[in-house]
Amino acid sequence: MSEPHHANSGEKIQLTRALKSRHIFMLSLGGVIGTGLFMGSGVTIGSGGPMGAILAYLVAGLLMYLVMVCLGELSVQMPVSGSFQAHATRFIGPATGFMIGWVYWMSWASTVGLEFTAAGMLMTRWFPDVPIWLWSGFFVVVLFSLNALATRAFGEAEYWFSGIKVAAILGFIVVGVLVIFGAIPLNSGEAAPGLSNLMSDGLFPNGLSAVFAVMMTVVYAFQGCEIMGVAAGETDQPEKSIPRAVRNVVFRVLIFYVLAIVVLSCIVPWKQAGLMESPFVQVFDMVGIPYAADLMNFVILTAILSVGNSGLYASTRILWAMSKTGMAPRKLSKLSARGVPLYALLISLAFALLSLLTSIVAADTLFMVLMAVSGMSGTVTWIVIAYAQYRFRREHMAKGGTVADLKYAAPLFPLIPIACIAICCSLFVFLALDPTQRPSLYWGFGFMAACYLAYYVLKRKRGQVLTDEAVPSLG
Repeated sequence: MSEPHHANSGEKIQLTRALKSRHIFMLSLGGVIGTGLFMGSGVTIGSGGPMGAILAYLVAGLLMYLVMVCLGELSVQMPVSGSFQAHATRFIGPATGFMIGWVYWMSWASTVGLEFTAAGMLMTRWFPDVPIWLWSGFFVVVLFSLNALATRAFGEAEYWFSGIKVAAILGFIVVGVLVIFGAIPLNSGEAAPGLSNLMSDGLFPNGLSAVFAVMMTVVYAFQGCEIMGVAAGETDQPEKSIPRAVRNVVFRVLIFYVLAIVVLSCIVPWKQAGLMESPFVQVFDMVGIPYAADLMNFVILTAILSVGNSGLYASTRILWAMSKTGMAPRKLSKLSARGVPLYALLISLAFALLSLLTSIVAADTLFMVLMAVSGMSGTVTWIVIAYAQYRFRREHMAKGGTVADLKYAAPLFPLIPIACIAICCSLFVFLALDPTQRPSLYWGFGFMAACYLAYYVLKRKRGQVLTDEAVPSLG
């Protein structure tokens, strides 16, 4: 369906299924290719060493695969907007659905606020006399417009944002391989590096513990792939689009990330990798590509706008889905004539701007709490997705269903959801062992506990927080 349609009551307008297979694929792909790769990969290599960084990306990629197949099974069976929040409500419990919905919403809304400032700062490279706040305001209007016009407008914008990032990575990999084997000479006149930098100081020059620390950073870089599930309720033919996205995204992300890290590690000595602002710029400069810094500035700007665009979409849809079930104010469930949850979009954008304000006026208090919850939310979301899929499959089998009945089934059940949960929980152990990151555990788990408490307080106050719509039926 391409236009909003009215429900049986004649008053409710449903979300449109305007996203095609290519939109879902690029949305998932773009969600995990961002500044973490373009800006943070040098630090990753410098901290864990070349082989340590490659191992970290491989393990994080495996974890992403586990999450994606679990989410794929749930999203095909229940293709609803709100995705894992609705799945958690249905298969784990309304309290967990309430908690993960608000944690995920706050995380993305906070992240969106930071992207506006980051985009404004990047523009000062080309327009140094224009205030950052002016550019930030311009990008606020742009992203709001893309999300407010129609779902299709959002999908098209994200398709091209992601396309630019993918093209930049592919171009870098091609140039890098030619440099490694001497087809493109270095400006310095040095011989082609070959593979010598990969093992020059052993497998793990900073020890295995450094690899574990790097792994946490890499996993955070991969978080965002679950946006595919949030978009399931607006996906045309989800039973075809979602399995295709799961298959394609995981392996292509691994190829892009791992090959890019291998190329970087071969060209740039690992001890120097963490010293540069962007190792991609460094490599382009080493081979004399003109305007390398400007090219990468444009790519990073695109990556930031892509994150902001996806984050605004995800937070809006999660808030809208919760409002439909009484977990958020009912007024937010109203849709515009174009089938866009405009009130939920406005609230999400307002919170994004408020979170941006806290980075200036309350950086050591409220802003720190927001960032701690945001940092943990992705991992907790992955745990919830895996556990919801585990509970769904157990319920399905208990009712006499078989794997053959499912339009898309995660393989190796129950190994995959259990492995996903175990790996995610191990990340919290690593956080607890790091004194500098330990406070994020306190704030993150504290906020989640507060969400559970708020749910039961509201339930007791109202008698019943949720309506029958809170437990969606299976598709």
